[in-house]
Amino acid sequence: MNTPEPKQVKDLFEGLLGRDVALGEGVPVPLDSRPRPTVAVYVDDRNALSAVALMDFALTAYSGAALALLPKGGAEDAIDEKDLPPSLLENASELLNVLAAPIGDATGVHQRLHQTFGPDQLPPSDVSSWAARLGTRVDLRLDIKGYGSGTLSVVSTLV
Repeated sequence: MNTPEPKQVKDLFEGLLGRDVALGEGVPVPLDSRPRPTVAVYVDDRNALSAVALMDFALTAYSGAALALLPKGGAEDAIDEKDLPPSLLENASELLNVLAAPIGDATGVHQRLHQTFGPDQLPPSDVSSWAARLGTRVDLRLDIKGYGSGTLSVVSTLV
C-alpha cells in the first residue's frame, strides 16, 4: 500500500489536535467543489512529485481552528461565508506538513511537503491530474470532536 493506513491519519490528527477524532470512509475530495479544497503537494528527495493530499474546505476550517484552540464558531463562520482566514489555512497546512511522515512510512520513500494551495489558488495541471485519479488513494471522513467533520484524500503517485 502506498498511502497511510487510516489509523495513522487518525492518530496524527488526535495527537496534534489534542482531541478525539472519529474516522469513517470518505469519498474523493473533488477539486472542482466550491469552495475549493486545500491541496498539498509532496515530493521525494529528488524533488519529484510523490503524493497529493486534498482537504475539503470544512476539514481545512475545522482542523485549522482546532489546532489553534479557536472557537468552533470561527470555523463555522468561514464555512458559511466560504472565506477561509489565512490563519486557519496556515494551521491546516501545518497538519498537512506533518502528514508527510505517515505518507513516507506508507511509500517507503522520504516525503516532504513541497507546497500547499489554498481554496483561492489553482494547483498546476499535473497536480490536479493526480488528485483526480482513483487508483492508489485513501479517502477518509474525519469528525473532530467539538468542531465538525470533513474529508481528506491522499493520493500516491508512486506505483
